[in-house]
Parts: sequence; C-alpha cells; structure tokens
Amino acid sequence: MLTVATGNKAVAAAVKQACPSVVAAYPITPQTEIVEQIAEYVTSGELRSQYIPVESEHSAMAACIGASVTGARTFTATSSHGLHYMHEMVNWAAGARLPIVMANVNRALGPGWNIWAEHTDAFQERDTGWLQVYVGSVQEAYDATLMAFRIAEHESVLLPVMVNLDGFLLSHSMHPLETVEIGGFIPPLRLPHAIDTAHPMGYGTLTGPDQYFKLRWDIERSMRNSVGVIRETEDEFAKRFGRRYDAVEEYWCDDAEVVVVAMGTLGKEAEVAVDLLRKEGIPAGSMRIRWLRPFPRLDLSGRDVVVIDRDYSFGFGGVIARSLAATEGAKPFSVIAGLGGQEVTYDDIAGFVRSRRPGEEYWFGVMPDV
Repeated sequence: MLTVATGNKAVAAAVKQACPSVVAAYPITPQTEIVEQIAEYVTSGELRSQYIPVESEHSAMAACIGASVTGARTFTATSSHGLHYMHEMVNWAAGARLPIVMANVNRALGPGWNIWAEHTDAFQERDTGWLQVYVGSVQEAYDATLMAFRIAEHESVLLPVMVNLDGFLLSHSMHPLETVEIGGFIPPLRLPHAIDTAHPMGYGTLTGPDQYFKLRWDIERSMRNSVGVIRETEDEFAKRFGRRYDAVEEYWCDDAEVVVVAMGTLGKEAEVAVDLLRKEGIPAGSMRIRWLRPFPRLDLSGRDVVVIDRDYSFGFGGVIARSLAATEGAKPFSVIAGLGGQEVTYDDIAGFVRSRRPGEEYWFGVMPDV
C-alpha cells in the first residue's frame, strides 16, 4: 500500500508487521513517535503484543532482555542519552546472544543540549556486539526494520540489531512509503538457549579467564556470519518486494576518480552533489555506507576519497575516515560536518570535493572555507 509517513511511523508500521511479543517503551525526543504509534496499534488491537511502559531506558532494555531470553520476539526504541543510559544492558543483550531489534533515532549528546541529528550516540555503541544499519530514507527505515528481525533471529547470527535513522531529518520528515504484506519473510523465532523450565540451567553466571574469551570470539564469529546473512536477506527482500539494498550503496562509481563516502541522509545528499559535479565535468561518485557493524569493504583503489563524518572521536578523528584509513589504506579528505543537526547541503558537499586535500581533516563551519 502506498502512503505518506514520517520515518518514525514507518518504523512503527514495520514493527506491527513483524509482530513482536513484547515491546518495552520509554519516550525521548525525537524517537517518542515510534513508541506512541506502536501503543496505538496495541490499543486498537492491530498489534497483539505485551506493551511495557517502563521508567527508564535502562529498564526498557532490561525488559527486552528478560522477554527475549524466554524466546519471545522483542522491540524497543530510543535516542541519544536514552541509548547511553541503557549502555550496560546494550552490552548484556549482545553478550547473552539475544536477537532484540531496536530503533535508534540519531541525536546529538549534551551538553550543549541538542535534539538534532548526529551519529555519535550510536557510534559510541559500535563495539558492543550489536549489528548497526543506517538508513537514508523513510522507505528504507521501514524496509530495514523488517529485515532487522530476520537477520537478528537467524540461527547463524542471534545478535541484536540497531536500526538508525537521522533525528528530524528522517524521523519527522514525510516521505512516500510503500508497505508490503510480508507473508513468511520473517520466520518464527527459535532461540536455542531460551529458558526452559523443564531443563533448568544457569544464565549470566561467573565466567573465568579460561572461558570468557571464548564468549567474545563467539560474538565475533556470529558478526562475521552476519555478512552472508545480510546479503541473503537483502536478496530475498528484493526478490519478494522489488527493492534492493546492499551493505554499501554506490552511485556513479564505475568511472569515478573521486568518491564521497557518507552515511544516513548525508549519503543521500551526496548523490545530488555527484549529479552537480558530473555536470561540471568532474568524474565524482558516492558510496553510502549502510552497515557500520559489520563494517564493509570499499573499493577505493586509485581514487581520491572525501569522507563526511556526522560524528567525532575526540583525540582520534572522524570514525568513518579513520576506519577506512585502517581497513583500506585510504588517505581521505576527512570532513567533520552535520554535528548537532548542522545544515549541510549538496552545494556544500560539492565544495568539499572541489577543494579536497587528501590526508587532511576539515571541520565545516569552524575552519576557514576550503
């Protein structure tokens, strides 16, 4: 069905179709609309789910963990400081191998107090063992949420998945949305280590130095397995519903001599910048990274690279730029832009490309114009 919706309501619509047994909810701007819409679905009977309004984000994740370990499909949503308030439980969910799905509406961290888009909130959770996907449109927010349940619950993965969408730029923007009848796209959840009262066992007990590292490796092994599961899921989604996604969305890259790498809505804005640059005779392309974890490989050989990070790791640099330097040997022109919802237009992005200085870092709006 074709309609118009915000990114938040697109996520909620996908959750309704995935039909989780438990939804734990605590409001926070700009995510609140997701759990409000799900509450309406539960109240109206459109979604048969146990809806748990909790007193904090920490409790929201704890409730999901408690439900998930029984073998129940679970969902929650949060943003920014809420995500960090549940940090302890975010680690626990991955370590306990629970396929929880969570929507995170990306928002800056205070102080100064700011409710607009930035990726630092989720990037600071990148090493917890959660898979992370970043979307660039309302339609993709819906599609990625559906796929997240299938990926998380796959027997070769069994790790939680975080679906990230830019605060206000997507969460509250109205875009066309085509919903689908999912049929059997998301199979029933079968958690092999679910609590079984007929066969009691210990969970989360003390683990000594001779065993703990094996649990860490098990998470990494499943993270590596997820690469193939993600590919298979995206292929099956395209086959069933006609919309194709990849770990990295390439645009005009075949003959590109300079490539813009970005995530989320900045990645979509970069595509417009590429069109502008092509009209000027500059052979530019763009790569929009969708999956932060597992981190993808990019073909950057023989090209100049401009990376736009809507994040920053103090004392280190832009996370994507530094990651590509480590994994691909790239020497990108590292642009820090869009923090706290700072406006970045396609004209700005085209300017970064025209004036690129490989190997240097540039803070948009702080340093003199490039």
